Amino acid sequence: QVRLVESGGGSVQAGGSLRLSCVASGYTHSFYYMAWFRQAPGKQREVVAVLRNGGGSTHYADSVKGRCTISQDNAKNTLYLEMNSLKPEDTAMYYCAAQVVAGGDNYWGQGTQVTVSS
Repeated sequence: QVRLVESGGGSVQAGGSLRLSCVASGYTHSFYYMAWFRQAPGKQREVVAVLRNGGGSTHYADSVKGRCTISQDNAKNTLYLEMNSLKPEDTAMYYCAAQVVAGGDNYWGQGTQVTVSS
């Protein structure tokens, strides 16, 4: 079945950049949507960015708009999240998520930690 594996997290200083990757396996067709979520300790998981219909539509949370770019490399079955001008409040575990069709099963990766120091 569908498996998602994130990577690219790490510790950076405020103002720095990171590029997160999510490799998908077990599915060779395009997803209805792929997205990045994040969750800080004691906080609710929140959406960061969403890519729908193979890149036909994108959405960004207000907190990251202008600083993040979500993209997909179909040849590598990989979803990316480029983050620039990182802030301490961006510190969280970042998760990759995907759905094959609208209303279908949601798939989640294990997460990759992003820590931003001031």
